[in-house]
Amino acid sequence: RGELRPGMRVVEWTGGSTGSSLAMVCAIKGYRFTPISSDGFAHEKLQTMRLFGGDLEVFPAPGGKLVPELYQSMKRRAEELAREPGTFYTDQFHNADAIRAYMGIGRELVEQAGTGLAAFCGGVGTAGMIVGVSRALKEAGCKARIVALEPASSPALTTGKGGPHRVDGIAAGFRPSHLQDGEFDEARTVEESAAREMARRLAKEEGIFAGTSSGLNVTAALQLAQELGHGSTVATVAVDTGFKYLAGDLYQS
Repeated sequence: RGELRPGMRVVEWTGGSTGSSLAMVCAIKGYRFTPISSDGFAHEKLQTMRLFGGDLEVFPAPGGKLVPELYQSMKRRAEELAREPGTFYTDQFHNADAIRAYMGIGRELVEQAGTGLAAFCGGVGTAGMIVGVSRALKEAGCKARIVALEPASSPALTTGKGGPHRVDGIAAGFRPSHLQDGEFDEARTVEESAAREMARRLAKEEGIFAGTSSGLNVTAALQLAQELGHGSTVATVAVDTGFKYLAGDLYQS
């Protein structure tokens, strides 16, 4: 589209997964990249952004917790930088490219499970993933129940009030603009302790090595499967690799 041109700087506020990907692409394409993040996120992700050449700015997390005020501080800093000449702000919370990209997961689900899929659930960060999947399923005529997930300690979707948590990549303390009425059927909370335990179980019992948000997704998917009963197919995603979390306490016990 010509929005990003040679010599420009890319800016984004990020927990580190989107930021690591952007840092890699910017390194390959020769763009400067300034990610805005926090030490409340996994150290490995911060280090990855630095290693790819990102000019990382780090906000301190109060008590190591991810709180709504922290996200707002990161957001304001990114918007401040975005106003500078020669800056391209990817603005993932308002960028519809993410929705279009994630529709591919929905199409794959239809190919594999057919239109009889009973439910799909997923944690909400920008909501690009759950909305993209929802739209693809609806386009295919699939009437799966779409369930948006968040940590019980930060129930912005279910109660309108965010709070402190330690689940990287989701629950920024507000309802993202991508997540409009009609894009999902309900929102649910999952206890963070259950999500962390499920992440460890996935590694030991299934060989799926991921993070806390993936444990949260699978915990909710199993709950939905029990509610919907025998023969119902429920889908979710394991969204990243556990290698990002080895320095933290997720896999220390």
